[in-house]
Amino acid sequence: MLNRLDDYPIHQTPEPIAHAATTDRNLYDRTWFNGYVADGSYYFGIGMAIYPHRGILDCAFSVVQKDMRQHCFYGSRRAPLERTDMQVGPFRLEVIEPLRRTRVILDDNATGVACDLTFSTRTAAIQEARQTLWSGTRRVMDATRFDQFGRWSGVIRSPDGEIRVDANTCFGTKDRSWGVRQVGEPESGGAPNVPNGIAFMWAPLFWDDHVSHAIFFDGQRGEALVREGIVAPLYASEAEVPEATEARDERMATARHRISYHRGTRLASAVELDLVDLNENTRTITMEPILKFQMKGLGYGHPEWGQGMWKGELAVGGESFDPRQLDPLARENLHTQQVVRTSDGSREGIGVFEQIVVGPYEPAGFTQFFDGAR
Repeated sequence: MLNRLDDYPIHQTPEPIAHAATTDRNLYDRTWFNGYVADGSYYFGIGMAIYPHRGILDCAFSVVQKDMRQHCFYGSRRAPLERTDMQVGPFRLEVIEPLRRTRVILDDNATGVACDLTFSTRTAAIQEARQTLWSGTRRVMDATRFDQFGRWSGVIRSPDGEIRVDANTCFGTKDRSWGVRQVGEPESGGAPNVPNGIAFMWAPLFWDDHVSHAIFFDGQRGEALVREGIVAPLYASEAEVPEATEARDERMATARHRISYHRGTRLASAVELDLVDLNENTRTITMEPILKFQMKGLGYGHPEWGQGMWKGELAVGGESFDPRQLDPLARENLHTQQVVRTSDGSREGIGVFEQIVVGPYEPAGFTQFFDGAR
């Protein structure tokens, strides 16, 4: 089965592009973005992914303004065989120039949420280390991700009014990942899995002339499953960004984190991050959260619009909720991103801290699957 991408010299196997190298039903290929301003007055998130062996293409857009409700659009369809077809109902993603510029359009629809936004990069593509996690003898995650830091321009419309998104003030991160991870309805049959605790943290941060990034997967005792820190140049404009093959990112020897939580929750109240370079010099970064975004607004852990769930040939939906009124320990509410003000003692910055902790986690004192900080 051929598609347009087969006309490019990009094949990794003797098969056409539509034929993946693995038959794992949880194969996915995802594009994700966030956008926010330094005063924390608004944040938006965008996601689109194809699940070739589940036969699904889905997407989501969600926006929240400070002290207001979070508004969400969800869409899902049968996956097209043509991989360049990235449209679900009123939503479409257009790659204007690969690794440079992307446009996201959500036409007016019944949810009252719409947008026309363009992302322009200010960094070269930054490849994270391959992330492989195991459950017993089975790989439950085996993925590659790259990130780009940039700016947004355009407009967002929601039931709370219109947001004019200015490229001079709106920061954003692009996240492309692909591989295998747990998505969609769980598999059935066989002996039940024994659940383990897992903690994930992700911190892309903007500074005046560079970006820093840290990624963590911890086991329930706090042991490092994945731990990575990266620093890379931040360019003034898209035109100055070098090709990915010429990227000048600096890999840290390791990274560490210390998190304080709001009492009775798993939501960070303050974060410290250490980036340790190859000479063992440590840069300590503090993060002050100023705005919360619920990742279920993009399908993460959503009981109805979860990623990779079959919704029919074409389905769209939406919801609005007040993030301040949610049960913070309900499973679907554990996954958050927070806009954070940052400082390393000599410089100040802005960024995002993403976190989900499920199950026991000794560093935080969590002993059950859904208990909160004491």
